[in-house]
Amino acid sequence: MSEHAVVVHYHEIGLKGRNRGFFEKRLVDNLKAVVDDRVESMSGRLLVHTDGPPEGFVLDAIGRTFGIASYSPALMVSADIDVLKQTAVEMMTSREFRTFAIAARRATKDFPLTSRDINVELGAAVQAATGAEVDLDEPDVKLRVEVVGKRALVYADRFEGPGGLPVGVSGKVVSLLSGGIDSPVATYRILKRGAKAVLCHFHSAPFTDTSSERKAEELARIIATWQGPTTLYLIPLGDAQQQIVVSAPPELRVVLYRRLMVRIAARVARTESAKALVTGDSLGQVASQTLANIACVDDVAPLPVLRPLIGDDKQEIVRLAEKIGTYETSILPFEDCCSLFVPRSPATAASIESCNAGEAGLDVEALVQSCFERAVVSRIATEGLRRTA
Repeated sequence: MSEHAVVVHYHEIGLKGRNRGFFEKRLVDNLKAVVDDRVESMSGRLLVHTDGPPEGFVLDAIGRTFGIASYSPALMVSADIDVLKQTAVEMMTSREFRTFAIAARRATKDFPLTSRDINVELGAAVQAATGAEVDLDEPDVKLRVEVVGKRALVYADRFEGPGGLPVGVSGKVVSLLSGGIDSPVATYRILKRGAKAVLCHFHSAPFTDTSSERKAEELARIIATWQGPTTLYLIPLGDAQQQIVVSAPPELRVVLYRRLMVRIAARVARTESAKALVTGDSLGQVASQTLANIACVDDVAPLPVLRPLIGDDKQEIVRLAEKIGTYETSILPFEDCCSLFVPRSPATAASIESCNAGEAGLDVEALVQSCFERAVVSRIATEGLRRTA
């Protein structure tokens, strides 16, 4: 008798030594949060038990769960060579192929046949039933068999997972989410390293329309399909920008906007018990992302500022945005708060001293508090998101 399941393999978690159980438990919990089926830990792999062949939304949800190296729809049968032969023949005769290979391995050594013996026995049975040739180098189909105690998993399709670490094992961060291409990709990168991201979007209403807020909400929904329930802060910055325009030299406006954003994001981080900030900066990509200007921004950050894209070029970022599903939303037109009141020639090499002088006429703490108090906070659940992704 066979049962349907999805066999899930991880890689980096397996290298964690004595802490492996902690990472594996978080991965199990994350899987349970997005699939309705039973999840079982099984000798260095996980099984997602399904009532029948796994539906598309189940595979999609598993494929968006960080910590997973690969996953495969499988049949689970008893570890008996005759049963394995029958299962292999039934599975392979439902496919079209000219060449094939069998790749068996034993998680335990109590099975009477070696991995090579299993390969030979199953290969002969499949060849007799189909007439196909064995090709161990580049087969059209590779049938994999994993013998684990008294059970065996048989599967032919293997899909690549996102890898990395399970979301949540590395703590919480606040990610500054613009409406552009870069920041959602930076958020994805930090999720892959096991962090949970609270999203923080700045807009300039009432001086701009609501397009950036709508876009941020849509990007947050996409990010939620990768990390689970997501918190989004929508923070009005326009009034504070007006005060900066009045008080500061024009060439410093963009850097001062970003310094203010970092201060407000740090206030959000304190509320959310987050330990770092994340931005989509790529060194030298725009005027505000020169090394000198980055130093000016970091000077007012009370928390570490992580920049996962700092060494990436635009094409690398675009390719990843396309892969994770944020690109089409990111390129929609919107009114960005950083483009409001921007001078023709923004500073590319501001100094900390000039920025401090530019802020001397501002009550910075009052601006931070005012912007934070007027934030609109949304809780984006994942119910239905992965099923329709």
